[in-house]
This record gives sequence, structure tokens and C-alpha cells, in this order.
Amino acid sequence: MERIHRVAIFGAGAMGGFLASRFCDAPVFTTELIAGGHYHERLTREGLVVNGKLYRPDVVHPDEEGQAADLIIVALKHHQLRDGIHDLKNKVGGRTTIISVMNGLESEEFIGSVYGLDRLLYTISVGIDAVREENRITYTKPGVLYFGELRNPTPTAKVRRVEDAFKAAAIPCEVPEDMKRMLWWKLMVNAGINQASAVLGAPYGVFHSSQDARDLMEALMREVIELAGAVGVNLVERDLDQWYGFLRQLSPQGKSSMLQDIEAHRKTEVEIFSGNICELGAKHDVPTPVNRTVLQIIKVLEG
Repeated sequence: MERIHRVAIFGAGAMGGFLASRFCDAPVFTTELIAGGHYHERLTREGLVVNGKLYRPDVVHPDEEGQAADLIIVALKHHQLRDGIHDLKNKVGGRTTIISVMNGLESEEFIGSVYGLDRLLYTISVGIDAVREENRITYTKPGVLYFGELRNPTPTAKVRRVEDAFKAAAIPCEVPEDMKRMLWWKLMVNAGINQASAVLGAPYGVFHSSQDARDLMEALMREVIELAGAVGVNLVERDLDQWYGFLRQLSPQGKSSMLQDIEAHRKTEVEIFSGNICELGAKHDVPTPVNRTVLQIIKVLEG
């Protein structure tokens, strides 16, 4: 397969901005941001500032016709996807691969229902401590992108093509054999650190130092481990230890995406974390009282 040269990123938040900066720094890529309305105007006018460096990738309006992208990266919030999905239409061509770095378990299936699941690869981001304020993004740890087909006993040509692009852009990445398990592992992590940090108003440093904060985080995560077992996904207690390996490396001043949303008075993604967990728990007869309580607290904070 031909190498990836043209990259389009949909969503210029902390994750999308970080990825845009890495692709912009690699001269083999043409990097575009897809944005409409006031986002188009603001990104065109101000660009992105990532770790103090100004980037001005091309900003493409969704209605603008042009060359299709080789790789589209969707980096929206969950509640933005349904209204925004058709904004990709002019960037999807015959050789386009789409990945979603969005949280939750549903974004790939939804994108695939519009553009074809054969274009999709499954992706999670773990360990990045990026913080966004307006168009300024700062991070100390880039984390790792885990991606691939749902099963990867041997990476496909599509996976290898994207892996080559990530490596050329100096984006740390791995291809796990069981990607479905990794999607559930990330849900476990998000249920824990995102939600606990939001209700406590706590940056990562609090979880480095406070056993009480870690106990709340782990209680949320253990409910996901129990739920995963009920749906046939192999999450176990030692998966908590894998998360601690990432947590210890995060900047003490860094903040989870949900805490940033609460502080900026933005809508959170609580529906795809504890909301989804509680629904699945009821369906599979798995108690989720800690996630239920945190769901109610975050709904109040949102209001």
C-alpha cells in the first residue's frame, strides 16, 4: 500500500492538537484541520500553540472540496460526533483510513456505519498529560497510542501503513494482539482517573500522594473489571498495576480531560463512562454503586 502523506485531523482539542503538532513537525506529511463555523475562523486566525510553538496547519472547511486524506484522525468529544460525522465526507476517498482517538466503546462503530467499518482501525490513547486552554496545549508526556484491528495476531497491511506514519511523526505507538481488551482497559482507566479527578477537583499529583484518592479511583475501576468479565472481556486485578505505571509518569500538575471540562464549564463525557457502565451493569446484573454515585455528582457539577 502507498505510504500516508496527507493527514486530516477532526477536533483540535488537547489530543487533536498534540497529534497535529507531531505531523506538522514531520516534513513528509501535509497536515490539515477540519473545522467549520467559529472554530474555522479561530484556528485560521490563531493557529495552535503546542508547548510554546506556534503551528499553522491548513484549516479546511467541511464543505470545501479538495484532495482526500490518506489518514483521518477523529478527536472529538462524544457529544460532538453525531452532529459532526458528515463533516468528514469531502476528505474520505478510496485509500482513506480513519482512526478515532475518542473515549468510549462506540465511536468506531458509529463512524463505520457512515463510512464503512473496513476503513476503521480501533485506537486508544494512554498516558498523555496534555492540558488545553483556548488554542494553547501543553504536555510533558506524549503517552502511547494503542491501535489496530480488533484482533492483531499478525498486523494487516492497513495497520502497518498507519504504524509507519506514526513512527515517521514520532508518535509512540503499539499494536496489541487483543484490541477489544484494550478498549475496555481504557474504559476502566477513564472511569477511574477521569471521574475521580473530576469529583475531587484533583490533578494527577493528588493521586500520586493520596491513598484516599487512589481508593476512590480503584473502586470505580473494579466495577468495570467485574462488568468486563460479565461480557467476556478478560480484565483482571493486575490491569490496575499497568495503569499505575502510566499514572506515576504523569505531571503532578496535569489534569484529566474531564477535570478540564468541569473547570471550563464544558459538557463532560460522563454518559460514556459511568452512564454507559451503569446501563451495562443493569443489563448484565453487575452492581455499579460507585459509578452510579459519581454519575450523579458529575451531573450536578455540570449543571
